[in-house]
Amino acid sequence: MQDTRPEDSVTAGTPDGPRPWGWQRTDRRLRGAAWFAVLALGATGILAVVNQIFNLALFGFRPLSTAYYYLILALFLPIAYLAYPARGADDIQVRWYDWALVVISLVTCGYLATQAINILTRGWDIEAPPLPTAAAAVLVLLALESVRRCGGTILFVICSIFAVFPLFADSMPGALWGTQYTPMEAARAHAMGVESIIGIPLRIVSELLIGFLIFGSALIISGGGAFFMNFAMAMMGARRGGPAKVSILSSAFFGSLSGSVISNVISTGAMTIPTMKKSGYPPHYAGAVEACSSTGGTLMPPVMGAVAFIMASFLNVSYVSVMAAAVVPALLFYIALMLQADCYAARTGLKGLPRAMLPRLGATLRSGWVYLFSLGLLVWLLIGYRIESMAPFYASIMLVLTAIWLNRGAGRVQVVLDLIVDAAQNIGNLVAILAGIGLVVGALSITGVGTAFSRELVNLAGGNLFLLLILGALTSFILGMGMTVSACYIFLAIVLAPALVQAGLNQMASHMFILYWGMLSFITPPVALAAVAAAGIARARPMQTAFTSMRLGLPLFLLPFMFVLNPALILQGEPGAIILAVGTALVAIWMLSAGLERYAYFAGVLDWKSAALIFAGGLALIVPEWRSDLLGLVLFALGYGQRLLFPPASPQPTENT
Repeated sequence: MQDTRPEDSVTAGTPDGPRPWGWQRTDRRLRGAAWFAVLALGATGILAVVNQIFNLALFGFRPLSTAYYYLILALFLPIAYLAYPARGADDIQVRWYDWALVVISLVTCGYLATQAINILTRGWDIEAPPLPTAAAAVLVLLALESVRRCGGTILFVICSIFAVFPLFADSMPGALWGTQYTPMEAARAHAMGVESIIGIPLRIVSELLIGFLIFGSALIISGGGAFFMNFAMAMMGARRGGPAKVSILSSAFFGSLSGSVISNVISTGAMTIPTMKKSGYPPHYAGAVEACSSTGGTLMPPVMGAVAFIMASFLNVSYVSVMAAAVVPALLFYIALMLQADCYAARTGLKGLPRAMLPRLGATLRSGWVYLFSLGLLVWLLIGYRIESMAPFYASIMLVLTAIWLNRGAGRVQVVLDLIVDAAQNIGNLVAILAGIGLVVGALSITGVGTAFSRELVNLAGGNLFLLLILGALTSFILGMGMTVSACYIFLAIVLAPALVQAGLNQMASHMFILYWGMLSFITPPVALAAVAAAGIARARPMQTAFTSMRLGLPLFLLPFMFVLNPALILQGEPGAIILAVGTALVAIWMLSAGLERYAYFAGVLDWKSAALIFAGGLALIVPEWRSDLLGLVLFALGYGQRLLFPPASPQPTENT
């Protein structure tokens, strides 16, 4: 779900995460026959999804579940070959080999869809005739090529290694030892088994996530992106440090609906970063604010991107349960960013924007109330009726009807066509990536390595919970550098989350822990994709922006430890414990922000000693134990008291550092 209007030249994000530079979809490729092909495939695919989810049985058509998954592949995998180039030189033209892959994927996946009953009843995933075996091998190659185009070279290499891993699993040492397969056995298990290409990732897309992708496209096509930006400007633009607060608020709105970090940076940052610079923020600081707020947006309900739905499936809980668990940590992170932006502005004397330059709140709400209403409708249907697969379609219908009503004449038809093409490209991208990720899941499952690795990790930690968490955080962070968010989470949900649960940690908190740490590579060197993208807009040095992002995003590093050690922060526990945990966390976040920015309310600019004491007190409050809470309050009193009792002899510098 990203901001991809027909007039845009490139899009740098995906519904799931970023693509490496140079492997971006270009709407310029979709002209003439390619555009009509995407329109036809997308319309047919969306109709098939609606037919399945709403159980309409149009024309008597109600496919078996596995046949439906193959049908999704047949209709959306070809779109990936049309919308995303095989190489940089093809970014404005669809080549003959792209069309060849379109036909091959249609025929191969269509054939497997017609054979779904035979695959299930005759055990073709173990032993099959030559023709379906050949089709299975072709599908594996198609999945790898699609993930190369949409996910980039690093993810392609990872998926390729796992695709062939069953061939030599019996030769691997220790926890990596597994059952060996022949090439054809592995191909059949990957393509016709229910744990690989058509496993959990693709099922989540097919049964649940497509509706949310359509909702995101409907929101953008109908003008929702501009509304949320204006809404943030009207709310925060005139306040102290207003441009930074606008960046934080607009990125939270956009990210919660788009689920893509990089597209969030580019869409909102194109406006917020120049505004911050004009208001006096240094370029690297402006880029860092946008990078951090865009990264946090992917963790903000109600949508949160593809990974939240995958998590719900792994945990066998409703999506609402995942959404509820994510609310408090996400709000704590954005409160921390707001506090840091405000403290920085107070310390450096930065003001808000003139009211004359800002949209009026009343006029903004009158012109865009439908976007808030549609968002409220989506949340109401999710929470009140628990119709997670149907809710986004109802909200999308409202947005589409609004867009049609606002346009006149031929523009009404164009709105619908734009929506179909935009949604089809987003769905095609995610189907392509998750088909490749399915190879990773399948390899770990059919060889038995996933379970063994988790057991060995527990043994390595030797019963030391803190060491296990550190190992888990490092593993999540390293994998997050080369994988999309969903790929990283799926891998770790199989090999790491069981180890955390075995150590006695809350299951939901354990899965949230690996999700958060998998996201941190977006703002952490050496990768820091979000910071690099924001630095490009800000014309700042990428590494300086990345290190500033790390400092601003420090609460994002600490939050996973906070809620994995104290599940009350993800609303798991008694009401009294939840209230106490959230209250303590708010105080800790405030103290950390004051220490990081060297400014405390009612005390003013802090010297380094006072700032260090207050920051250390915030760290102590993070530990869920009364002695550490007492230590934190004592350190806070010392730092705050020192500043009040011994004010600086001369005015503190206020340069933009």
